[in-house]
Amino acid sequence: MAASAPTPHATGFPAEGRCGYYVEKKKRFCRMVVAAGKRFCGEHAGAAEEENARKRILCPLDPKHTVYEDQLAKHLKKCNSREKPKPDFFIQDINAGLKDETEIPEQLVPVSSLSEEQLENLIKKLRKASEGLNSTLKDQIMSHPALHDALNDPKNGDSATKHLKQQASILGNIEKLKLLGPRRCFVEFGAGKGKLSHWVDIALKDAEKVHFILVEKVTTRFKVDGKHRKKNSVFERLQIDIQHLCLNKIPVLSKEKLPVVGIGKHLCGMATAF
Repeated sequence: MAASAPTPHATGFPAEGRCGYYVEKKKRFCRMVVAAGKRFCGEHAGAAEEENARKRILCPLDPKHTVYEDQLAKHLKKCNSREKPKPDFFIQDINAGLKDETEIPEQLVPVSSLSEEQLENLIKKLRKASEGLNSTLKDQIMSHPALHDALNDPKNGDSATKHLKQQASILGNIEKLKLLGPRRCFVEFGAGKGKLSHWVDIALKDAEKVHFILVEKVTTRFKVDGKHRKKNSVFERLQIDIQHLCLNKIPVLSKEKLPVVGIGKHLCGMATAF
């Protein structure tokens, strides 16, 4: 546990209006804003005598933050991690795969444990399922002029350059497929900060009637979609797991009947299985 006062290794003082709790692990003072007349923020006040020794406990909804024990009931009613009413486009496990229990194997077994006959049957099923499929995948590394200036910014580090190249390639491929145009809805799965949609919007310039739906299951900081002010583009963010997302129930898609273009820069294998 970090000490609530500077250690011999500490230098300087907390910034004005900031918490006076010294975080030993980070070798600096806590940067949270404190209430008027207080020395410590709510997170660290439990260690301070001036807070009358009120006990802080882990929030049962999200143990990443704490709350005064005597205010728990009040906190649970407004905690950001509380369960909220489900929207119409939330349908439990709609993209979770098979529903018929008779079609789901009782247990997963390694291929090496199959008998010769079982292995032959499995190979026959796989060959039948893959008939007619073009299984040859080729790298299509492309670029797009919308990211030209950003890619050539000398301030870019290796990480920024890597992400920009990936976004430029995705845009180039979208354009090659003739999907980059007006009067459609781009659904970004696993949107994170929303930077891919940001660059699609830049590439579209003044295209009419473009709607962006950014799907992300967790709260995200430093989002870029809130900075867009173009009249012809609308950004909407949905906090939901793809597993439970029914696109047909999203109001703008059910009412406007816009063609949908699904995009994504980072999705795990399970998220791409629906």
